[in-house]
Amino acid sequence: MRGSPLQIDFEKLWKEGMHDWQGKMPERMINDHLEEDYWAQSMKKKAAWQTDAHAQPIFNKMKKYIPRGATCLEIGPGWGNYTFPLSEEVSKLTLVDGSASVLRYLQQYFQDEEKVQYIQAKWEEAQVEPHDIVLGVNCYYRIYEMNAALLKMNKLAKKRAIIGMTTGPIQPHYVVLDKEFGYDIKYPRRDYIEILNMLYQLGIYADCELLPLERIYRYDSYEALYHAQSKKILSEQFQMEDVKKALANFITEEDGQVVYRHTFYAAIISWEPVKINE
Repeated sequence: MRGSPLQIDFEKLWKEGMHDWQGKMPERMINDHLEEDYWAQSMKKKAAWQTDAHAQPIFNKMKKYIPRGATCLEIGPGWGNYTFPLSEEVSKLTLVDGSASVLRYLQQYFQDEEKVQYIQAKWEEAQVEPHDIVLGVNCYYRIYEMNAALLKMNKLAKKRAIIGMTTGPIQPHYVVLDKEFGYDIKYPRRDYIEILNMLYQLGIYADCELLPLERIYRYDSYEALYHAQSKKILSEQFQMEDVKKALANFITEEDGQVVYRHTFYAAIISWEPVKINE
């Protein structure tokens, strides 16, 4: 089968997608200090218990795979999008994150919770015991050896491994700028489908469900909209008038603001652990 999944190295594609558009590895991907600085600044901006709007519907979809009272290991919890609801469902929750700032931020909410444990380590290096559920959402962006990371999830999950990843399509006006105006666009370079196929090649036949979501951008002026929604244009020279034309059919005015809505998805990949000869 020419070009079949059996012949395509999906981990290689994943690794290539980690590089920027000039073929270089971004500094944040390899510099742990820079990554820690990013999370330290992000945590300072967060209000108490603040989570993303799309997190709840994603968790609702994952919840069916998480038995109440199970033990759960969460990879890369960030600012707690899934940590907070997980803590209400499970009997033990172990948080694994390479950032000390992330773990300190979350620890303030669970000071009296003995069932929440913290491990500061990259997932690839973390020493942790098996849990009923091993779960991670949007936390794989710095993992280079992805096959090994997936095998580790499979090995440590006693009942279910769950991966969540938000995905495309890209904002529709960028497609217009590409197809109608000929601009080079910074399309996403990695996606859930590579993970699904890596699992397939490892002998893990995972379930995958796509959940439609809506992202809403609000701006106080058209100028702010045009500036924000031209950042994914790779072409060195472009006309702002083209950006305005591309956006025209996708924006509305609501309560004195300029509003841009577009559909995106969450991919929820999960599987029962299988025995693999590594």
